[in-house]
Amino acid sequence: MSMSSQTTAPKQGLRAWLLTDTPTSRRQARLAALYQGWLSLRQNHMAMVGLGILILLISIAVLAPVIAPHDPYVQNLANRLQPLGSEGHILGTDSLGRDILSRLIHGARITLYIVALVAMIAPIAGLLVGTVSGYVGGWADIILMRITDIFLAFPRLVLALAFVAALGAGIENAVLAISLTAWPPYARMARAETLTIRSSDYISAIRLQGAGPLRIIIKHIWPLCVSSLIVRVTLDMAGIILAAAGLGFLGLGAQPPSPEWGAMISEGRRFILDHWWVATMPGLAIFAVSLAFNLLGDGLRDVLDPKDSAS
Repeated sequence: MSMSSQTTAPKQGLRAWLLTDTPTSRRQARLAALYQGWLSLRQNHMAMVGLGILILLISIAVLAPVIAPHDPYVQNLANRLQPLGSEGHILGTDSLGRDILSRLIHGARITLYIVALVAMIAPIAGLLVGTVSGYVGGWADIILMRITDIFLAFPRLVLALAFVAALGAGIENAVLAISLTAWPPYARMARAETLTIRSSDYISAIRLQGAGPLRIIIKHIWPLCVSSLIVRVTLDMAGIILAAAGLGFLGLGAQPPSPEWGAMISEGRRFILDHWWVATMPGLAIFAVSLAFNLLGDGLRDVLDPKDSAS
């Protein structure tokens, strides 16, 4: 038997094991569901484009010190406002002579940092509030949902500005402010699903076995809400990036000389007519990443929530 046939046989065996209709263990069933979801997602070409852009962004952020052609903080006033394609500066320089490409590359780290922190704080807080509200009901439901309604009554960016003004400028405070304004939609979604799940025979059987409310919420309701939560988080990432860029644009996010994309746009707006690339390049970066999250989110919605995409 040739070496190629020996290597393809285990791959075919693994694929058959993942695609079986009769899994023999819970682990096999979970892995099979993940693999089938990946096969469905892979058929969505636009979602794969979005995934490719995000993988490229993560790679750039990880390798930023290696691939950046210049130090993003070094100023050279004699080389300020150089155009695209100038010697040693592919995307030109800003008003202080700093290389725009290098600042965009290092700014990817800040963008991913903000996205990761908000994605860990806001959905978890919303999931906790929504599931407790939907499962407990009564006065707890009324109080928690009225608090949620108060947060939803304000525009997200305006409310984030108020929180940052109270907490002080800075990237950590900006992340906290965005998280405080981003959790209400997750709470609403989790509550709606919990109201449907809590009256099912599945939950009634678990309750009859002696499981308490906390165990039911964590072990049985949360896993059923995760798929919808993932889709909503992915689709909301574009708004989170825009909110972070808006705070940076207003000087309330990452502080100079940090290469945050919103702050770079704010700096370049003074030269938008004569030196358009200073503000345009970070704007295109924000556009590309936001579009990537939207494309990937649409693909995940088709895979994880086919009923919603069909409607």
